[in-house]
Amino acid sequence: MSTRFLTNGIIALAGGFLVVASQAFVSSTTGWLAFGIGIGILAITCLAQADPSRGLVQRGIDGIVAIVSAWTIIASAVFDSATLKWLTTAESLALVALAVAGLTYNELREQAAVRESAGAERDELLRAAA
Repeated sequence: MSTRFLTNGIIALAGGFLVVASQAFVSSTTGWLAFGIGIGILAITCLAQADPSRGLVQRGIDGIVAIVSAWTIIASAVFDSATLKWLTTAESLALVALAVAGLTYNELREQAAVRESAGAERDELLRAAA
């Protein structure tokens, strides 16, 4: 399992939870949840940069995720009431969308590797048969 899949999956689940929590709980609870989840996502994203196989596209997605999660931390400390509720909902939806984009990129990259491997194997079999 690649770290790209693992980190994007965690971000998607945490963002999805935060979307639901922002609509289900009062603003003070939503603020603390957004603060904690924002810190967790920022930490995961920063730690994942140690993996050299992440690639340029995934690192770009990670950068945007880091910016959104940093803003989530700031917004959860600054805003309250309905403003916090809707900002948290929007930030969480953005995190989910970015995670889905990362998961899609990971899948496309894996499929390309499988096709390349299958093509090399087929070429080798054709050379052996000739």
